[in-house]
Amino acid sequence: MLVPCRMSGAAALLPLALLAQAALSSAYVTSPSSLSGIRTNFASSVSKSRRAYPLSWARALRATATKPDQKSEGLGFDSHKAVDKAPDTLCRDGTANTAMRAKFEKMLREAQDYICKSVENVDGGAKFQTDAWTREGGGGGISRVLTGGKVWEKAGCNLSVVYGSMPSEALQAANDRLKFGATDRAKGYAPGERVPFFACGLSSVMHPKNPHCPTMHFNYRYFETEGGVWWFGGGTDITPAYLNVDDMKYFHGTYKEVCDKHDPEFYPKFKKWADEYFFIKHRGETRGLGGIFFDDLNDRDPEKIFEFAKECAMNVPKAYLPIVEAHKNDPFTQKEKEWQLMRRGRYVEFNLVYDRGTIFGLKTGGRIESILMSLPETARWEYDHRPEPGSKEAEVLEVFRNPRDWV
Repeated sequence: MLVPCRMSGAAALLPLALLAQAALSSAYVTSPSSLSGIRTNFASSVSKSRRAYPLSWARALRATATKPDQKSEGLGFDSHKAVDKAPDTLCRDGTANTAMRAKFEKMLREAQDYICKSVENVDGGAKFQTDAWTREGGGGGISRVLTGGKVWEKAGCNLSVVYGSMPSEALQAANDRLKFGATDRAKGYAPGERVPFFACGLSSVMHPKNPHCPTMHFNYRYFETEGGVWWFGGGTDITPAYLNVDDMKYFHGTYKEVCDKHDPEFYPKFKKWADEYFFIKHRGETRGLGGIFFDDLNDRDPEKIFEFAKECAMNVPKAYLPIVEAHKNDPFTQKEKEWQLMRRGRYVEFNLVYDRGTIFGLKTGGRIESILMSLPETARWEYDHRPEPGSKEAEVLEVFRNPRDWV
């Protein structure tokens, strides 16, 4: 992978290594002092060279060793076994609430098939490569990645089923809603105890080549603990390099329609949550232009939440692909391409420092290629870059800094 940036020699590796270390040092990076440290080291490593240097994201993150107790549970980065074909189900029989676990996995497999076929049809060139694996401690996954397409530089759609355990404190740290009365994820477990859990999710990120086509991300997941706690989470969001108001109204409008069918309060609540969640604190701006995001959703019949999550996942092609179709052949300049790559740099920063899925996967010894699937093949950092006032770049940056309502 090439990362065009104003760096020289080994210094080109430093900023992302720092970001990776920050992501791995704690469940979530919330300390202003730690963020300022990242900013300082990031800025000090930049030089005047405009050459591009190869960087392995995985190599930067593999520096963390798997803990011995993870090995004993079949966890760890080397606990995944490649298989020619995934079994019909990756869920174990005889575990708590097996019916919902299997039902959610089946739905996600159907969504993965539907979304990948829809993307291939729009791309008209490359096909998704499929890798399947199982895990010693139970579960496994199916990764699908498209690279070098006519439309997409990289598109990934990964299914994973995970059995494992986490310290109760780490599980609680993942829940920022406890102060608002959300469910205690570690209910029934004392501080320091490991909480056995089940997780099933489908995650996707798509990075188009054309700067006028936005990046899109979605994730839908179901969690259970052996303490009897369960919840759903997920969302879909869009990250354009340039502002097209009609596109944003359309994208948000499709998800408002889905939300309103299930609860009129969902869209305004989950839209606001997305704006807050996808915020890059050390930049003072959002990663993109939002969508919906929810977590710890267990306040009603699980079957009703299941149907909501299913409809959200199946809505992805309708919400995203018409926008790509409309702009995939738009002409663009070198300056516009460079701006797109700089916005991808912001994407990398968010995913390695703040993203819950990335951090969760790294903390639980997930499959590294699947965890890092979300990262673009190319990104860019320019020292102290400031868009020209009145430019299209300045226009969209203003919205990144001040999210607006679209519908």
